[in-house]
Amino acid sequence: MGNSRRIFIQQSSLLAAAAFTGTLSTSAKSYSRIIGANDRVRVGVAAFSDRFKDTLLPCFLNHHKELNFDIVGLSDLWSYRRDLGVAHLKQKIGHDIKSCRNNDELLAIKDLDAVIISTADFQHALHTIDAVKAGCDAYVEKPFAETMADARAAFKAVKETNKIVQIGSQRRSGENYKAAANYIQEGKFGPISAVDLVWNVNQPGRWRRPALVAKLKQEDTDWKRYLLNRPFEEWDPRKYLEYRLFWPYSSGMPGQWMSHQIDTVHWFTKLKHPRSVVANGGIYTWKDGRKNWDSMVAVFDYGEVNKTDGFQVTFTSRMQNSVGDVGEVYYSNGGELNLITNKVSPKGGLGEKEAAAMGMKANLLPNFDLSSTEIKIETSANTGGDPLTSAHMRNWMECVRSRKTPNAPVEAGYSHSIANIMTNAAVRTGAKATFDEKTQEVMANGKIFKY
Repeated sequence: MGNSRRIFIQQSSLLAAAAFTGTLSTSAKSYSRIIGANDRVRVGVAAFSDRFKDTLLPCFLNHHKELNFDIVGLSDLWSYRRDLGVAHLKQKIGHDIKSCRNNDELLAIKDLDAVIISTADFQHALHTIDAVKAGCDAYVEKPFAETMADARAAFKAVKETNKIVQIGSQRRSGENYKAAANYIQEGKFGPISAVDLVWNVNQPGRWRRPALVAKLKQEDTDWKRYLLNRPFEEWDPRKYLEYRLFWPYSSGMPGQWMSHQIDTVHWFTKLKHPRSVVANGGIYTWKDGRKNWDSMVAVFDYGEVNKTDGFQVTFTSRMQNSVGDVGEVYYSNGGELNLITNKVSPKGGLGEKEAAAMGMKANLLPNFDLSSTEIKIETSANTGGDPLTSAHMRNWMECVRSRKTPNAPVEAGYSHSIANIMTNAAVRTGAKATFDEKTQEVMANGKIFKY
């Protein structure tokens, strides 16, 4: 049977079944356009954000000609940024771009295959649901979700539709991180005893958009649509444009930064979430009306549920001094695996003298270079974007064609969301947060945490 006839019969059977039940099911819709090897993949963009403009788009442009991907439409609720985005994309892509007032209009574009989602933090999960139910694959920025209800709903939608979803956890496409995962999973490192996650900056303007805030008027956007399932509040341009400073539109540090780093813990150990989380911090320096902390420490207990062995993870972040920079360091009894230097070393391991005092043998790791293999970005273009994200974008594009599982599948997003929401619960309640495996709910003070 010829390939085109096989596809025709498959599509016809699905559509006939849908007609029999009286509705076109999500699974049937997902087969409405099957991408052939030579077909151009048509992509829509949900929000002309700084992240999309400055990083995701350059990374997409590194590979789109070679892999035959095209951008055909852009949606943004704010008319000003929507017009900027359409003009920018037209200049970069070289043809007209469909201007859409919202994602409903974007997803209605004929033969749309995929969507890049870089909307506000709290919107990612809900916009993922819309995309996959419309039959589109998706590249979704992290955090995947800021509430468990949103996380569960989005996870369910992705699994039911069987769409290719890449979470924006780009460390999973880094060769040094892959080497670290292999080193730990092969047992060479020994049992993990502790992990330090650090993300320090000194940037008063981080997540601030004062010039844009001054331009934004309520009549030029759709505030009610923006709020989605969050409690209604009166119009506030800061919460629209500087949402990372305001809960429940973002958790700030946990969702933006910790979600990247805690994902490496899940990846390396194959654990799905922490057993518990406590947190402390506050707004100590940048008293500009924000609600999310500018300094924090979260402490996680990791290990198998109902077992006493495990290890501790700390996430430390501050926004008023950059000493310590950004990075992850893993510790075992034999030394450290340092993803700042990309080295495994015996530093801190059990030495001869200390071991002999207790009648034990020394335990010192050999030196090992995690960066011996550089990040490979096969591309005929060099339009910018950081190497990790470029490799990650390419992996998604290749998987859209091959239908293979991407480096950061929806399971990764679901797991980092649990850790993120547990941290939010500890921050908002001051209590130790835990996770109920049976109900898939985050608990604090004996209650389900929602906001």
